[in-house]
Amino acid sequence: MGMSFGEAIAYVKAGKQLQRAGWNGKGQYIELATEISYRNARGETVNAEHEAIGNAAIAFVGTSGVQLGWLASQADMLANDWQFAK
Repeated sequence: MGMSFGEAIAYVKAGKQLQRAGWNGKGQYIELATEISYRNARGETVNAEHEAIGNAAIAFVGTSGVQLGWLASQADMLANDWQFAK
């Protein structure tokens, strides 16, 4: 049996890459992204800073690329099949 979502998030915050055993795509995982910035329509680079969370988000690395600001589903939060990414 794997770990709970709470345990997985603690490891993500510590810099580890985690995945669910039940995810279909090979090599998919989540990890902590920091120092996030983006270029707006005017060509300006904006450093993404938030009062409550600073400059961090959970990134989902999947078969189609990276998705910043990944949101866990109810199934993800209740699952006990979290494991370190391979």
